[in-house]
Amino acid sequence: MTAPRIVLVDDDAEVLEAWRLTLELDGFEVIAKRAGDAALGHLTRDSSVVLVSDVRMPGRDGFGLFAAVTAIDAEIPVVLITGHADIPMAVKAIREGAWDFVEKPADPVLLIETVRRASEYRRLIIENRSLRAGVTLEDPWAVRLVGRSPAVARLRSRLALLADADTDVLLFGETGTGKEVAARALHDLGNRRGGRFVAVNCGAIPETMIESELFGHEAGAFTGARERRIGKIEHASGGTLFLDEIESMPMAAQVRLLRALQERRIERLGSNKEIPVDIRIVAATKTDLAALAKAGGFREDLVYRLNVVTLRLPPLRDRREDIPMLFQHFLALAAARVGRSAPPLERDLLQRLMRQDWPGNVRELRNAAERSLLGMDEDFEEIDISKSASRGIERTLEEEVALAEAEAIGAALKRHGGRIGVTASALGITRKTLYLKMRRYGLSGTGALAD
Repeated sequence: MTAPRIVLVDDDAEVLEAWRLTLELDGFEVIAKRAGDAALGHLTRDSSVVLVSDVRMPGRDGFGLFAAVTAIDAEIPVVLITGHADIPMAVKAIREGAWDFVEKPADPVLLIETVRRASEYRRLIIENRSLRAGVTLEDPWAVRLVGRSPAVARLRSRLALLADADTDVLLFGETGTGKEVAARALHDLGNRRGGRFVAVNCGAIPETMIESELFGHEAGAFTGARERRIGKIEHASGGTLFLDEIESMPMAAQVRLLRALQERRIERLGSNKEIPVDIRIVAATKTDLAALAKAGGFREDLVYRLNVVTLRLPPLRDRREDIPMLFQHFLALAAARVGRSAPPLERDLLQRLMRQDWPGNVRELRNAAERSLLGMDEDFEEIDISKSASRGIERTLEEEVALAEAEAIGAALKRHGGRIGVTASALGITRKTLYLKMRRYGLSGTGALAD
């Protein structure tokens, strides 16, 4: 994997060299410059780079450099190194989009952690741009519904046609195919985006509460109703009401919902006053509602009312060519959340992904990506790199040395009860070097792998 690139700027040659060594020891590729103008050529919109700059410099200072970088690409992280007197200005710069600031004298551990988080953010930005490039950056639907398969392209096209219409929509698809993602896209990219998106899982609400949840109630409407409550339908007025697992809705609630859909009016429980509502209904089901109605499990007239437009969301087995792109997308998102680097998609992992059946569809694939980032295989069994040789995987010399060093440091930490100073002295290294190596190998103060 390519080392994160840092553009480092300070007019003081000694300080610049100290920062460069600190960052390079932790695995960063560093471009060191003594003037802001000299650094600008290394900061482009497509570069996976972080800028770390002192504030007080002759010529273009750190704030001027931040403004110039923002004009190139506002999503390049900028970390400012500030003296105490410059902190108010640094805070102002953060409000305007700078990534963070580190106060002088810069603590090496804090500096490295700040730069690492910034580089992970930048890597995610570049990866997401790369993913979107294959489906046209100008297409917001491609950002919401990731994939290049014909099935997904058709779905995006139909959703785009319906976005500005007030037609109620029924989304039909297996568990995990992304029905709520499609519903949110309809709302966020349509003419109701200024209103609320209110999601209700019909299968998660007890039968005795669903009518109150949907229609609201007046104080005293039933035992325990101490005050008026606005229901989900009324709350969604002006926006979109998403009814997930609508096949689970009790019959009594179906009767009231049918009337609300026909009249666009509701009555709270315990009230005779009709309240007009301006809503669009997007319902989702994994069941054939027409077949369920014939079996007596759903109102047939409600099926007809909901079934103005039905969109089928394809299962993952019908869009297998999207698996690598989706997996890499979820891996990048998961890595950003936990502040880790997303590993490249190796050939053997790709082959395993393509062989899977994925009965849980996109949701299952997303979970697999998160487990992969955590070092867990598809059976939730932890992967232990120290056992790789026993599985017939030969380590390189560099890997053998790193493993031996990690084991030695871990053992020393355990012997000395996690005391950093004593451990560093016993190993014949500085505290700073020990901190850097602990971070590199993912070791906690007890010598165990950090969470």
